Amino acid sequence: MLKFIKGFGYAFSGIVYAFKTQLNFKFHIAALLVTSIAGWYFTLSVNEWLWIIAAAAIVLITELLNTAIEVLVDLVSPDINPKAKIIKDVAAASVLIAAIAAVIIGLIIFIPKIF
Repeated sequence: MLKFIKGFGYAFSGIVYAFKTQLNFKFHIAALLVTSIAGWYFTLSVNEWLWIIAAAAIVLITELLNTAIEVLVDLVSPDINPKAKIIKDVAAASVLIAAIAAVIIGLIIFIPKIF
């Protein structure tokens, strides 16, 4: 049981590391905060909240995986390597796609409430 509980500590350390070292992770957290405030202001339905939560989770998960991949690539390939660049670029592209999808979801939900 202690090992299970320690696992939460390790996971939290990963979130803290990403927040301290990754500007994009901080930006996504700030965007989530703004979106949450807007959601509260516009009294989103349960279904709308579920879409916001799913989109935010996907963005944060991909950002964390991107960070892990970047650190791993730097560890195994400290020198400049064209394949290492491709790995990092593809991982970053996954975050970009998730973020674009999240913005589209947000626009679909919030535009009708604004106008």
